[in-house]
Amino acid sequence: MSKDRRSFFERITGTISVADDEENYEEIVPEPTRPEPEWVEEEEGELSVDVYQTPSEIIIQTMVAGVKPEDLNISITREMVTIKGTREAVRTISDEDYFQRELYWGSFSRTILLPAEIETEEAEAAEKNGLLTIRLPKIDKDKTAKLKVKTS
Repeated sequence: MSKDRRSFFERITGTISVADDEENYEEIVPEPTRPEPEWVEEEEGELSVDVYQTPSEIIIQTMVAGVKPEDLNISITREMVTIKGTREAVRTISDEDYFQRELYWGSFSRTILLPAEIETEEAEAAEKNGLLTIRLPKIDKDKTAKLKVKTS
């Protein structure tokens, strides 16, 4: 179509018809997808957590249903907690028999920066009905102790 025979829309927007300008038209073909190389690690899932405090401790809660206690690794410092683990899937069902797959299977981790320093030696972790609760006693910075001076 020549410039004077363009449609009203083409004249207003300044576009040209693809059918009339095929020599300038390049078909956009998506790049073929390549499989991931074997050395690429699987992406880790991230745990959802609730973190709150009481006057004496910081409490972290997260759902770990389906995870064996021996598959959990919790490391703590005075300022940070890292929870790592693996949720293993039972592979008795073939992929083509699934209608929906929303559950997360595989390794997961989460690092939480704490709002206050904690006593690492007094921390406790317990799991009940799939809910992991980590209790972290806060350091009492106002606590004072009497120091007795020894004589030699």
